Amino acid sequence: MLDQAEKLAKAATRTLRRMSPPPRLTVSEWADADRRLSPEASAEAGWWNTDRASYQRGIMDAINDPAIENLVIMSAAQIGKTEILLNILGYYISHDPSPILVLQPTLAMAQAFSKDRLAPMLRDTPALKGKVKDPRSRDSDNTTLHKAFAGGHVTLAGSNSPVSLASRPIRIVLADEVDRYPHSAGSEGDPVSLARKRSATFFNRKLVLTSTPTVKGASWIEAAFEGSDKRYFQVPCVDCNEMQVLRWVNVQWPENRPDQAVYVCEHCGSAWDDTMRLRAIRRGEWQATETFKGVAGFFINGLYSPWTTLAEAAREFLSARKLPEALRVFVNTFLGETWEDAGEQVDSLGLYDRREDYEGQLPEGVVVLTAGVDVQDDRLEMEIVGWGRDEESWGLEYHVLQGDPTSPQVWSDLDSILKTTFQHPSGVELSIRAVAIDSGHHTQSVYNFVKPREGRRVMAIKGVGGEGKALIGRPTKNNIAKVRLFPIGSNTVKELLLSRLKISEAGPGYCHFPTSYDEEYFRQLTAEKKVTKYRRGFPYSEWVKTRARNEALDVRCYSVAAYAALNTNINKVAERLRLRAEQLRDDESGTATTPVVRPQRPRRRSSGYVSAVR
Repeated sequence: MLDQAEKLAKAATRTLRRMSPPPRLTVSEWADADRRLSPEASAEAGWWNTDRASYQRGIMDAINDPAIENLVIMSAAQIGKTEILLNILGYYISHDPSPILVLQPTLAMAQAFSKDRLAPMLRDTPALKGKVKDPRSRDSDNTTLHKAFAGGHVTLAGSNSPVSLASRPIRIVLADEVDRYPHSAGSEGDPVSLARKRSATFFNRKLVLTSTPTVKGASWIEAAFEGSDKRYFQVPCVDCNEMQVLRWVNVQWPENRPDQAVYVCEHCGSAWDDTMRLRAIRRGEWQATETFKGVAGFFINGLYSPWTTLAEAAREFLSARKLPEALRVFVNTFLGETWEDAGEQVDSLGLYDRREDYEGQLPEGVVVLTAGVDVQDDRLEMEIVGWGRDEESWGLEYHVLQGDPTSPQVWSDLDSILKTTFQHPSGVELSIRAVAIDSGHHTQSVYNFVKPREGRRVMAIKGVGGEGKALIGRPTKNNIAKVRLFPIGSNTVKELLLSRLKISEAGPGYCHFPTSYDEEYFRQLTAEKKVTKYRRGFPYSEWVKTRARNEALDVRCYSVAAYAALNTNINKVAERLRLRAEQLRDDESGTATTPVVRPQRPRRRSSGYVSAVR
């Protein structure tokens, strides 16, 4: 009889426990108790452990603070930001059901996030199993971009799609990589403001903005962080115990020995290896540097990451510092800081004064040739550019081909130039490897020329405005001619070229110009500058003309895009050319010790920029 009573009591206890609300947890406590990392989405599959990267705890748990409505995370890449967002999602699905919006830069990225990151978490985390409706059931409200569960749903959207931002009310908005958002979602305003409006009816709403930063003065995440209480993760020195923020300036290594990189305490000079660095991070804490006014801001750089060693960071820096655009990537994605240009316009006279006399012979450093073509109402303008190790470049020939682009003659003239081969000083013949032709003007004529020559890597291109666009994107065939049309990021290629033109010493990325290029060429090459403008209070960058003619800038940008389309390892190409040249010399001399260089064939002479323009 007693046994029966005990059994009934235990059954009643279990029933009451199931009926009771779950204990109130923070996001990090929920993740440590319930989250499992999926093998296809993480190199460390298994149960989540916040202590692995303890700086994540303060960021995640800030969402539970009722005083915090807006949360800003300005960070390096690879610090676990995506996992933080997933933990917030899992917490609300499991512990505090609510309508949630996950906003990605594009609809395609939202779909990828859903399939590659969210779906595995829902599958492998026991606390989430069965919470989201089965997509296989007839009445399921579960699609790639919409996941329904009791008490709420997760909607995934692209910032470039105004339709996806204008429907259901939302309590929790998670906006990822905001620096890659367009400045307007159609004609309805910027996507962050549209998403914010969706949560206006909720008293307990939350808005989370995250991103690696981009350009100073045009970065949304930097502007948002500057308006926050600006929290930094302070860590104690393992020797003197003084608190400090980890900064790149304190990473040091012997010359040419990045494998011996250490972090030096800014107070006592103690040198930390990676073990000591990670020990200090585990004892760290977030400290605000400004008064809290409803917005909590967190800054974290790559030095805090347990997944990157100091030696790896030092090697990455040494490799990146060769080229401005690579250094910018390092500053944005590892240091988590905005990139600040040392001036927005290049002096045309300075470029003119550094011309070199190599006309009549191909410079020895050139190993790959590309061309860019601009189409005007009464002419074609084109430039042939040579590329060498570490993307050092040489302007070779500039042609202005007079003629109506609707008639075949001017295109025949262009084809003859594109078939020209150039003899390298070693004796190797080089042909033009890729050609990019702007299709924004006389489009059908461009398509007619490109279609039969696609096998020669002659490409139709079209400029795409906005920040964060790929230099050259995946081609489409959405045209009557079924020609592959390559989108190029207009801002991206101009920023790349601007950074190269600022390099003042021959070497990686440097641009050489021949004496045949006149002052008008350089005025056109520098005819645009980047300015910061504001729309609804948000900064954005725009390239504006400083003079009417800018054809030289356009054709150089197109040649850069043609080079990017090759996706080649230029240094390996240079090495292969060197070995091939040695073989040619050996074959011609009959020995391996007395090289003989064949007489150079005269190069095709440019039509002359001055006479052609005037």
